[in-house]
Amino acid sequence: MIEVSEKENLRKLVRDARKSGMTIGLVPTMGCLHEGHLSLVRKSVEDCDYTVVSIFVNPAQFGPKEDLNKYPRVYEQDKLLLENLGVDCIYYPTEESMYPNEFSTWVIEDRISNVLCGKSRPGHFKGVLTIVAKLFNLVQPDFVYFGRKDFQQALLIQKMVDELDFPCKIVACPIVREEDGLAMSSRNQYLSETERAEALLLSKTLFMVEESFLKGEKKAETLIDVQKRVLNGCCSENFKLEYFEILDPETLERIETVGKSALVAIAGQVGATRLIDNVLLEKIEMTKE
Repeated sequence: MIEVSEKENLRKLVRDARKSGMTIGLVPTMGCLHEGHLSLVRKSVEDCDYTVVSIFVNPAQFGPKEDLNKYPRVYEQDKLLLENLGVDCIYYPTEESMYPNEFSTWVIEDRISNVLCGKSRPGHFKGVLTIVAKLFNLVQPDFVYFGRKDFQQALLIQKMVDELDFPCKIVACPIVREEDGLAMSSRNQYLSETERAEALLLSKTLFMVEESFLKGEKKAETLIDVQKRVLNGCCSENFKLEYFEILDPETLERIETVGKSALVAIAGQVGATRLIDNVLLEKIEMTKE
């Protein structure tokens, strides 16, 4: 495994790999890797001849009162995990190399980036799309791997690929959960023992809504009532709901009735930690033997 921080060194490595006929996979991360990240890495190593994992805590996607300085940085630990999985290259650029002085060129999507997380985190997706576009240009991957926990992010990146004609395929991978259902996140380590238990309200709410849907309920209004019953029945003082939405998974527009599929998205503040989660409601087609 090779570690590089300079753009030209990265370009040479991927150029040589491509000249050798290799397919290239990219897994963009901010480090502090958990099993969710590692599932993406395994998928890339399985699918591609050459896998690049980027580790960069991107300041452009953090707001002024968010956790940029607090965000865990454990490079040596991450490096060991990636080496054991057969990663070919780690790219760990500096902030100065990615955002040189007077940097002012950004990628901005002005429709589906304004709902859900974009509503409470103005500028967040501008930072995400810009850094991902830069990584696409540097690595020129064939396949890029993202987790569905950040559903809106993955959808925006797919939209950017389609509309700006990046020649790569986005692979959205399933959410990885702890045994008790909590979606894995690098921010889970911020939680106290009490907050960790209260954070389960996110997944519990989603699973109850999903159960109601699978029993035949299609009306969004009724499914929202399920969410209200779950959260109204809890006695947590540390949990504050930011949003709960039932949306078209392609447009992120609200829907009244679940048709072929629907995205159920939730975000909440647990103590000082903001967490997100989602489930995709899909009809299960029964086939005759």
